[in-house]
Amino acid sequence: MPSIIKKSFDSPDKTSSPAEKMKVDFVEVGDLKIQKVTAEPGWQWSKHLKPVVGGESCQVNHRIHLLSGKLMSRTDDGMEEELGPGDVAFIPAGHDGWVVGDEKAVWLEIVK
Repeated sequence: MPSIIKKSFDSPDKTSSPAEKMKVDFVEVGDLKIQKVTAEPGWQWSKHLKPVVGGESCQVNHRIHLLSGKLMSRTDDGMEEELGPGDVAFIPAGHDGWVVGDEKAVWLEIVK
């Protein structure tokens, strides 16, 4: 019989800082991986992660729920969308993203 699995981001399975102004906490719940991303004001994919991962734009599909702060995303074809607390979004591969304003942005992301 399956068991209930309980995890907390207060005690993540793993924490990393893939780039300046960014922290990622990971938890695994069964076969699902969820990350909590914290990006500081001034963080931008093209400035901070592009030098680490390469490419002209982020090539990852994102499924996010923004908990706090604001994020802007711009696709390679020019579509822009600002996300605020409570927003749930799918951001397709081929985009740039950045924190808007002076508050850090915190979001949950389903990694699978």
